[in-house]
Amino acid sequence: MPRQVFFYDQPERFVAGTVGQPGARAFYLQASARGRITSVLLEKTQVAALAERIEEVLDEALRRSGGDVSIPAAAPQDLLDTAPLDLPLEQEFRVGTMALAWDSVDGCLVVEAQALIEGEDDDEDSTAAVFEDDDNGPDMLRVRLSGAMARVFAKRALDLVAAGRKPCPFCNLPLDPEGHLCPRANGYRR
Repeated sequence: MPRQVFFYDQPERFVAGTVGQPGARAFYLQASARGRITSVLLEKTQVAALAERIEEVLDEALRRSGGDVSIPAAAPQDLLDTAPLDLPLEQEFRVGTMALAWDSVDGCLVVEAQALIEGEDDDEDSTAAVFEDDDNGPDMLRVRLSGAMARVFAKRALDLVAAGRKPCPFCNLPLDPEGHLCPRANGYRR
């Protein structure tokens, strides 16, 4: 089956969002422009890693340019997006591999999220196949963002990850609303 590439060049909206209650949330990346919406499912750790790495790439691009590129040092308050995910929420694929790059010619960040390849062993051949850009590769979401929009995405994503369950003050594991069996309390519920 031929690969699908969902491409957004400076979308109207690119956000990370969740569905469900803390402890049972599903995490999504969602891009939208001109009435078209693409949503992909990923793990909480992938959202956190993507946001942290975006911040690092933007900081490095700003440093290397000597301040000549238009990347704000922090997310502009007037661009912050706290709205829920757009509906209908239809998952295109589950994310496996992600990549980031700074396009110094156009002055934008390129984010790629490729579909998880199921049933393949984790060897060099399957890893190399993910990075090939042929017609039979995994489906992909490719988004090009301005520096300001990338900062806004990263801030929202980091806030989203931090809004999960509070940690236990004793063992630092996440607390469920009904408590948890704390290993530091010898099996008693806290």
